[in-house]
Amino acid sequence: MKIVIVTDAWYPQINGVVRTLERTCTELQKAGHEVKLISPEGFYTFPCPTYPEIRLSIAVASTLAPEIDAFAPDHVHIATEATLGMAARRYCLSQGIAFTTSYHTRFPEYISARFPIPERWMYAYLRNFHNFGRGCMVATPSLRRELEAQGFTNLLMWSRGVDASFYHPDKKIDLGFEGPVQLYVGRVAVEKNIDSFLSCETPGTKVVVGDGPAREDLQKRFPDAKFLGAKTGEALAAVYASADVFVFPSKTDTFGIVMLEALASGVPVAAYPVMGPADVIGERRDIGVLDNNLTNAIETALSCDRDACRLFAEERSWAATAQLFIDNIKSVRPALTEQLAA
Repeated sequence: MKIVIVTDAWYPQINGVVRTLERTCTELQKAGHEVKLISPEGFYTFPCPTYPEIRLSIAVASTLAPEIDAFAPDHVHIATEATLGMAARRYCLSQGIAFTTSYHTRFPEYISARFPIPERWMYAYLRNFHNFGRGCMVATPSLRRELEAQGFTNLLMWSRGVDASFYHPDKKIDLGFEGPVQLYVGRVAVEKNIDSFLSCETPGTKVVVGDGPAREDLQKRFPDAKFLGAKTGEALAAVYASADVFVFPSKTDTFGIVMLEALASGVPVAAYPVMGPADVIGERRDIGVLDNNLTNAIETALSCDRDACRLFAEERSWAATAQLFIDNIKSVRPALTEQLAA
């Protein structure tokens, strides 16, 4: 199958959306599919307000038309709802091209945390954006239920995976910090609720890996915490494996791939009982603790079974994630499936 994937989120951004799309593309190509990724690379961009590290592309439907037409895809998937996504959606609708979308980020909640903009306004825009596609892929049952309540239709499950051969307990090193080491990995931004983690009165060392607009303020307010900046590759894998507990304080994420990366490293999770953690950890008290009292969650999670964490993550591969992506396309394009099988 020939697939065009359009995304506003791409490198040098480091986040769950980028990781999901990168690994999905890689696994699709391994499975014999042809993939063309249309990203901000090659377009003139400008910084997103309050997120200067995120670049928005200046693109219109006519800009994307030659790239899409030259590739002659069997299917178009629009991964994000920003400028490139809007241009791709407009072109597909104008040409009668069937497409799917995916919902990665709870933008209504994120924007309301920064500006006095009602969430219902953003939901109205997003509902209109996604409901014109053949299907909208979502990562968790909780998100599916939430979006259905907001009037979204044709929702399809598309879970996430982890490279358990890369994130591994064997990569543990001595970080030189007093234990227990409590680790957060992700964007350092207001919607991630990191201050609730750093405010917990737990013994040991709190470590923050990542960067973002809230870092300077948090460093001033919590001078005892260790801010290591953004890390990738082997350096990131080593930090994961060297932690005693992984803390996921966000109440707005739709999934949280970082939780799977921590679990693959043999590190239990402490989080709030909200969307994302509730879908990943659920009732598995042997791999993590969900509690509205984050301090209690951290202290209790330290006693979880690190071997169980590892086994849980080994069952969630990116290959399975990519296959689910293909299955979703086939489910909304039966005529295409029959044509490819002929």
